[in-house]
Amino acid sequence: MSTSPHHHDAEEYRLTDPHVTELLDRATADLQPQFWGIFGSETIRAVLDETYTQLNATARVHTHLATLATRFARERLTSIAKNQGDLVSSTPEVLFVCVHNAGRSQMAAALLHHRAQGRVTVRSAGSAPAETINPAVVHAMAELDLDLSQEFPKPLTTEAVEAADVVITMGCGDACPVFPGKRYLDWELDDPAGKSVEEVRAIRDEIDRRVTSLLAELAPEAAR
Repeated sequence: MSTSPHHHDAEEYRLTDPHVTELLDRATADLQPQFWGIFGSETIRAVLDETYTQLNATARVHTHLATLATRFARERLTSIAKNQGDLVSSTPEVLFVCVHNAGRSQMAAALLHHRAQGRVTVRSAGSAPAETINPAVVHAMAELDLDLSQEFPKPLTTEAVEAADVVITMGCGDACPVFPGKRYLDWELDDPAGKSVEEVRAIRDEIDRRVTSLLAELAPEAAR
């Protein structure tokens, strides 16, 4: 298969590739039980196709692209269902956003997910997603036994912002759509891009301090 993600014809070709079609057919069937009574298979498949095409445009490695698209499509469908009022959750949802979703927002999401232990739903996204996560970030997080090697930069979607209770930007500024009733925060943090693991470690620890403080507000019992 072609690994050139930036050519429009290549994108079209990949969606009509029989192997890709088979994988997305299987993914649609896998997602259907979770959204039974909310979305028909056509809607699920449409979101999967769109998600696959989006990720194909930015991902460097395409080996597991259908699996990644399925994971992201599940997040998107959950957000859409929540926004429609078809899914009700008492768990607060936090969305971390930075430009490339390759450093700060990935670290923040992993740290909050780890510390919240299921008491907070956590997402991250980028207004212009990178091809891969910063290797120094992966290394610094591995020091805390948090594995980012299976994560990937994801595009920012309107439905994710609408579904979140708290939206935290880390450099995307006003690139995020604004919805009433949401809490918006902006964390001024150094960009890990081009920095050493030692420098990234300091950014990671600052993010961890802020995450711990946020968790104490959102779910006090989880922060103990």
